[in-house]
Amino acid sequence: MQKEVIQKNRWLIALSGVCIHICIGSVYAWSIYTKPIQAEMNWTLTEVTTAFSVAIFFLGLSAAVMGRFVEATGPRVSASIAAVLFGLGTIGAGVAILLESKAALYLTYGVLGGCGLGIGYIAPVSTLVKWFPDRRGMATGMAIMGFGFASAISGPAIKLLIDVTSIPVTFFILGSIYFIVMFSAARYLAPPPEGYMPKRLKQAIQEHTKKIKKDLSDLTREEAIKTGRFYGLWFMLFINVTCGIAVIGVASPLLQETTGITALAAASAVGVMGIFNGIGRIVWASISDYFTRPVVYVIFFATQIVAFYLLPTTTSIILFQILIFYIMSCYGGGFSSIPAYIGDIFGIKQLGAIHGYILTAWAMAGLVGPMIIAYIKDTTGNYGNTLYVFVGFFIVALIISVAIMFNIKNIRKKNAASD
Repeated sequence: MQKEVIQKNRWLIALSGVCIHICIGSVYAWSIYTKPIQAEMNWTLTEVTTAFSVAIFFLGLSAAVMGRFVEATGPRVSASIAAVLFGLGTIGAGVAILLESKAALYLTYGVLGGCGLGIGYIAPVSTLVKWFPDRRGMATGMAIMGFGFASAISGPAIKLLIDVTSIPVTFFILGSIYFIVMFSAARYLAPPPEGYMPKRLKQAIQEHTKKIKKDLSDLTREEAIKTGRFYGLWFMLFINVTCGIAVIGVASPLLQETTGITALAAASAVGVMGIFNGIGRIVWASISDYFTRPVVYVIFFATQIVAFYLLPTTTSIILFQILIFYIMSCYGGGFSSIPAYIGDIFGIKQLGAIHGYILTAWAMAGLVGPMIIAYIKDTTGNYGNTLYVFVGFFIVALIISVAIMFNIKNIRKKNAASD
């Protein structure tokens, strides 16, 4: 068994993780379904957006509950289960539309698909951190990059399929494709052998040309949740996701209303958002390997305070899209940097389980963000007031991120003094 694991190529492991995340990341293109479903079913924006919110909620919930399961059974089994759940959930959404049932849509795409999202999300990520001890940020950025890039692929594909077939058939076709790709990729996933280290890194350490920074601590999930740092990370992720996901959930209608562009142009813009979401994941995560995770998160929140403040009053289409695309890069970077951040301050002993608990912030944000923006839109007719509320959220996140940064520095000083 160990021989099989040793023969694995860590870059192919990374590619498998990317394939899985590209499939489950199609959830970010949900806004492309919004208007067609509203028109065909005569449902409100809030009712349609609820399916997306439920899926994100169960993503976080299943990640938290199944974190230990992923660690115990390994990434191959857990990712295979994710393929079944997400594939069936997407196909089931097509059946729900045929039945004209909101409850069925929430159950299939929301609950079933959301559970597939959660398990499929953490299985490759926790594995890649262990395969790339020299570049944790870049490794998690590669996998989670696929999640961000997904809407660039699935957004236009959904629009095209709906135009040439129908909404249910679109769900049937894509659900089948997601299952095949995810299940195939899952078969190659495997954890590295105990104490694995790439040859070049091992040689560099022996020659004293490179040094791996020691983790702040090595804690179990139960030990981690007793620390203030855990809850600091939770709130930072919650705020970043709440604000970003609110924009993603209504991206297509928001762009059409604000800039006056067509539905097809909006679908293309959603695709470009996906590109920046994906690029932000690999770029920011790689940057965090050099500037450290705490510094990168301070940059995220400080700059997004300005971006969200400017967005409602921006009349230039170009500037509006630049701000949106930058927000998407920070949104994606926040996701890709968090697993490495967890490893830095809690160790990798139970990284998957701790990561799963942290992702409950995503679950809560998936409910809060889209529902806030949809409710205010339905009641007031505009998005501007919501974006100003999010500015306040980012100020809180900035304060938390600075506090954690100084807390980590103090702990490292104490650890160094005691050694």
